[in-house]
Amino acid sequence: MAIRDSLTGRFLRRSSVAGARFKSSWFRSIEPAPKDPILGVTEAFLADQSPNKVNVGVGAYRDDNGKPVVLECVREAERRIAGSQFMEYLPMGGSIHMVQESLKLAYGDNSEYIKDKRIAAVQALSGTGACRLFAAFQQRFHPNTQIYIPVPTWANHHNIWRDAGVPMKTFRYYYPETRGLDFAGLMDDIKNAPDGSFFLLHACAHNPTGVDPSEEQWREISSLIKAKGHFPFFDMAYQGFASGDPERDAKAIRIFLEDGHLLGLAQSYAKNMGLYGQRVGCLSLLCEDEKQAVAVKSQLQLIARPMYSNPPLHGALVVSTVLGDPELKKLWLNEVKVMADRIIGMRTTLRENLEKRGSPLPWQHITNQIGMFCYSGMTPEQVDRLTDEFHIYMTRNGRISMAGLNTSNVGYVADAIHEVTKST
Repeated sequence: MAIRDSLTGRFLRRSSVAGARFKSSWFRSIEPAPKDPILGVTEAFLADQSPNKVNVGVGAYRDDNGKPVVLECVREAERRIAGSQFMEYLPMGGSIHMVQESLKLAYGDNSEYIKDKRIAAVQALSGTGACRLFAAFQQRFHPNTQIYIPVPTWANHHNIWRDAGVPMKTFRYYYPETRGLDFAGLMDDIKNAPDGSFFLLHACAHNPTGVDPSEEQWREISSLIKAKGHFPFFDMAYQGFASGDPERDAKAIRIFLEDGHLLGLAQSYAKNMGLYGQRVGCLSLLCEDEKQAVAVKSQLQLIARPMYSNPPLHGALVVSTVLGDPELKKLWLNEVKVMADRIIGMRTTLRENLEKRGSPLPWQHITNQIGMFCYSGMTPEQVDRLTDEFHIYMTRNGRISMAGLNTSNVGYVADAIHEVTKST
């Protein structure tokens, strides 16, 4: 039976009307996604009209004037690149030059593993993309395994392995009473995990706590992980940015290499080269031999193909130009140390300001921690007071992005923190 369309006068079959109704409801049941807790902080900060507002929520470097920074080594690399390259697709595995420079940075200039071609490596969409590629690789080739993730960790780690369909478990890492490492709990959880489990480790400048194991603790962790036959996967988002020395920041990786592990590694150039928006990074897996590395790389490329086909060009050219030129690399090493030293200096200044105000609380954890973030120990309610009363914005877990502090606002922030914590 046909139905007359009142607007066009045309007759429609009943099935067409039903189909139209069905299609119009395809998206009706979809609710808005919850806001990202970190990006939501920035939105609230931008909407605040207070002249005293301070954003210590987002992990992006700012100079002492609160301004974003483009490194001079990056500007010079861009000048050299401009007009000198075609805009053709990169291979699925990305820029070979950028990948090789990334491997040297992480594994060492004279690494035997690079020389023996034992590392399967591909360019990735920064550290997030490298983690996501590995999670898909784990799910495809080790579908009956799970990933052990530290408590706490960068929130997006959970999203990455969840969306890849990999079951997650947690292991103890942070000890709130000392604002430091729960080493005993960490070792106990590694010991009790089923043999052959996957463990996600932060190579340096743990996010969000800023708490890193000591060199001796890393050696004990490596030894136990090897004894249990676990697979260590490192997320290294801050090499060079943590201490100002890329070699020092790669120490955990080198310890595991010395102990004979096969391992995985995600690298990012967002923080240490300021290439946040370029989304450039590297995923590498150390294999038993060259033949195995060739096979593993081919599978990583196969996974990348339906995800994004091939990675972007510009950021890879910047990284390979900076790291591949001795003078530009020297300039980068100087600039990344300047960034790291400013962050370290802000830690000292914040702690001194809090102690000068007669705070009854201990604040040595501010300077004991390292990297972009300080895990302050403040409660969600105290963070809410900072926002509501003082227009200071951070995530509710009390994580302070030290890059948001500068000589103009650190005293104000210290006053506010003292006010909301003095009755604790």
